[in-house]
Amino acid sequence: MIDPVIFTIRFGNFEWSVHWYGVLVMLGVVVAAFISEREVRRRGEDGEHVWNLLLWLVPVGVIGARLWYVANATLGGNSYYLDRPLQIINIPDGGLHFFGGLLFGVIAIVIYTRHYKVDIWLILDAIAPTAFIGQAIARPANFINQELYGQPTTVPWGIPIDFLHRIPPYNNLDQFPESTRFHPTFAYEMIWNFIAAGFLLWLARRFRDRVKPGMIFAGWLLLAGIGRVFIEDFRPDQPRFAGTDISFTRVFSLLMGVAGLIMLLIQSGFIRLPFLKIWPGEYSLDSMPLADAEGEAPEKKPVRFEDIPKKRRNLHRRKKTSDGAAQKEK
Repeated sequence: MIDPVIFTIRFGNFEWSVHWYGVLVMLGVVVAAFISEREVRRRGEDGEHVWNLLLWLVPVGVIGARLWYVANATLGGNSYYLDRPLQIINIPDGGLHFFGGLLFGVIAIVIYTRHYKVDIWLILDAIAPTAFIGQAIARPANFINQELYGQPTTVPWGIPIDFLHRIPPYNNLDQFPESTRFHPTFAYEMIWNFIAAGFLLWLARRFRDRVKPGMIFAGWLLLAGIGRVFIEDFRPDQPRFAGTDISFTRVFSLLMGVAGLIMLLIQSGFIRLPFLKIWPGEYSLDSMPLADAEGEAPEKKPVRFEDIPKKRRNLHRRKKTSDGAAQKEK
């Protein structure tokens, strides 16, 4: 098996270890940010917002993901963090829950977009598919840490799990010998995430004139929820409601999927609610210029014509033509 620690630096009694878990998570964040920047620019907004937002998202998201993981484990009857509260901050050993990062991340995005007067739907639509990609890139860390595996299986792609990392009852070597293989659940989710991300990115480009603001984010909620609901069938480690086989994560995933579906139906006009305003047909690009290191707002960067959505290009052409005609009449 692969050692979870890449290397360790020691200075006297102090030591600092670099874990594959942290490296892959950060790699996923960086790759997702690069793609998100392109998506933001393609929609006509300043791509620098992605990198500024990253300074908010990473710490807030990690805190939320860790707290959700700890709460999920504790509600499931695991007293580990109650008995060892300092272990709550021991993030390098693993233990981040995606839904906690999602919840706290959305809160950070809301605050950021309000502060800089950026269209929140534009940011959410640009980031949503890349969240799948970032999560997928980080998933191999679960294999290295020997966690998030499924039930015993005889499929050819089953993976071995050593005794120290097995959860009950799979740590009973009489019933489940060392040769037992387990479902690589993290790999199933990784594959699903890449497929879902590719589909959303294709959809945003192929039907760019029909996709309303927020639709890609709604699609992400739907696909993320559906995927996790089915993957929970292979997750015996997830805490469940007492006396049932229903995990807390499955319920939240189902709610995510339902919320995404309802949003899509409202945006498409299949559901009309009188207390909701008409869904905007275009993104609002009148954002506040980003401030530089000295606190002064720099001049807003020009948007390339080829990055402007087709609807805005046509408006630009019509305006240019009408202006030219008016000059000729004069």
